[in-house]
Formats: sequence, C-alpha cells, structure tokens
Amino acid sequence: MDALRELEIFVCVVEEGSLTRAAHRLGRSLQTVSRSLQLLEQAHRTTLIVRTTRTCVPSEAGMRFYERVKAALSGLELARTELAEEAHRLTGRLRVNAPTLFGPKYIAPLAGEFLQRHPSLALSLDLTEAFVDPVESGADVTIRIGEIPDSGLVARRIGTVRRVVFAAPRYLAERGRPAHPADLARHDCVIRSGVAHAGRWSFAARDGSRIDVSVQGRFDSDQVAGVNAGVASGLGIGVAAHWQIREWLDAGLVEQLLGDYAIESMPLNAIWARTKTMPQRTRLLIDYLAAALSNEKL
Repeated sequence: MDALRELEIFVCVVEEGSLTRAAHRLGRSLQTVSRSLQLLEQAHRTTLIVRTTRTCVPSEAGMRFYERVKAALSGLELARTELAEEAHRLTGRLRVNAPTLFGPKYIAPLAGEFLQRHPSLALSLDLTEAFVDPVESGADVTIRIGEIPDSGLVARRIGTVRRVVFAAPRYLAERGRPAHPADLARHDCVIRSGVAHAGRWSFAARDGSRIDVSVQGRFDSDQVAGVNAGVASGLGIGVAAHWQIREWLDAGLVEQLLGDYAIESMPLNAIWARTKTMPQRTRLLIDYLAAALSNEKL
C-alpha cells in the first residue's frame, strides 16, 4: 500500500473515531485499515492512535500529525480540482440544498467562488432546516450536518463539525460553573426538541471513557437558532456547533465549558441521488466544497 493511501486512511480513522467506521467509509476491510495504521505507526516509531474497546482517539503527536496531513491532502485535492477545471468548461444550473444557518455562512460564499471559476454555470441555493431527500427535491447536492438516513442515497463526508458546551456569564454568575458533565444534572439546560435523544448528552473523557448525562431545563426550541439565543440570554447551558457561536465566544457574550470533555463531533456530508453517471459540474462542485471546508475549523 502506498504512503499516500496510508495517510488517507489515518485521516479517516481520526475523523471517524473508529476503525470500523473508517473501513466502512473507505469501502475497505477492517483488516486493511488496521494494518495500514500499524505500518504508519511503525514507520514513524510513535503511537498515533490510542485504541480502546469503544473508540480510537489520536495521541497528542497523532493530532498534530493529523492537522498537518489533513492540510496537505486538502491542498492536493484542491490542486486536482483546479486542474480538472482547466480542462473542462462547465455549463448549466446546479441546485444545492443546505441548512438555514450553515448555507448562508459557508455554502453561499463558496458557491460564489465556484461560479467565478465557471462563468457559464448557474446555481440555485435552497435553504431548509429539515432533511429533504434529493430525489424528491430535485437537488443535485444536499448538504447536511449529522448522520444521514439509511437509504439508497450516496454521501461523501466533506468536513467535521465540532460541538461545544456553553453558557452566558449571567447564568454562570447565578448558578455556578459545572466542573464535570455529571454536574449538568443540577443545572438548567437548553435543549433542542424534536430530535432523537434530546435530553441525553454524551461526552468522552481524555482517557476515552464515555459519560452519558440526562439533562432538562425550563426552555427548549425545535430550531438551532432558538436554542443558541436562549443560552445567550442566560436561560441555561447548551450545546452548539462551534462555528455557530464563535463570534459570541470571541466577544465574551458566552463562555465555553467542560473543555476537558468532548462532545461527539458531527459529520458534514454532501448527499446526492445514486445515478449511473454524475454530471461533471456536480462532481467538481463537491470536490471544491470538500477541499475548502476540510480546512475550516468548524
């Protein structure tokens, strides 16, 4: 197995947090993925991934190596995309479906850059919060955060969304600051209603152990924007994608909590209907989004 393939497998293992999930994502056997990781660690004479019975967590050296390798692979993918663009002139209209908050902040600007590269191409961006099957909506590409429904659709992971626990200084001044996930049981938590396991938050400690906490509170919302606004207003402790509240954190409007305990990150997927042939404009757009978003600290 060549060195580039070993690096790609290593990156996938870090992002999936599991050898089994990495093997499934790459379409390779578990034995192949495990052997590739062993060869990479032997070549560099260091432990890159700390394996437990449930998870695979990068070591400190492994995380630094991952960040460097991920950037290098993203640059290579972008170079390949640019080379393909030079050889082909794209025409027609692309229809993209994306979440209501993520779409305007990330997809729209990247779509603008993509259209600048292809002046004969047009693009329609539809924004919806709920998942819409691309077969029903007619979308060429559907962008979604989180696990996708088990269906005949095709998905490609184009990024990873980090989640954090946060609260407003006003709430923390009144109720105190949790030091351990178990402390959340005595706090008001702002919950997103209408989703699976809404009242159960799961954390991973630095040793890889899993901590499940049942939470409740006086305020909930079925929309991400409502949850985040409720937390910022001092109604309790919440969980959000880091990109959603980054500006609030920088401005001191909210504070990040429980930094020693990680909430499971979520995949960012590009999803499309399975067809015999994918239009080149669709494939190149997905390549472009993957190359750009893999470098974003979401």
